[in-house]
Amino acid sequence: MKSHLVISTANEIVRIMPDSIICITSDGNYSNIVQTDSTIRMVTCQLGQIETMIHDQKIETDSSRFIRIGKSLIVNSRYIYYINIQKQKLLLSDARTFTHDFSASKEALKQLKDYLEKEEKQ
Repeated sequence: MKSHLVISTANEIVRIMPDSIICITSDGNYSNIVQTDSTIRMVTCQLGQIETMIHDQKIETDSSRFIRIGKSLIVNSRYIYYINIQKQKLLLSDARTFTHDFSASKEALKQLKDYLEKEEKQ
């Protein structure tokens, strides 16, 4: 198990602790890593490539830590604070230092809510 997610491209390398990642958003051929300290790091990788890196690097034994939501968002499940399917709202927060608000499709949020409820019952 690795302690850092390593994103390496031809011109850069980013090593980041999983706990400091709130989410990763898609921006065309780029991705933005949103961190707990409010830093947003743009990297030259598509979201699917980062999703593969997370899986391949076995960042954690808990494979459900990072969850892909739709085409444009990967979230750190530890920071999911609030889901409202009707309003299409997802709130990521540690309930102390940061809060980030996202919108997603009703279907994606419903699947996420069902997944989290299932996880809680185990």
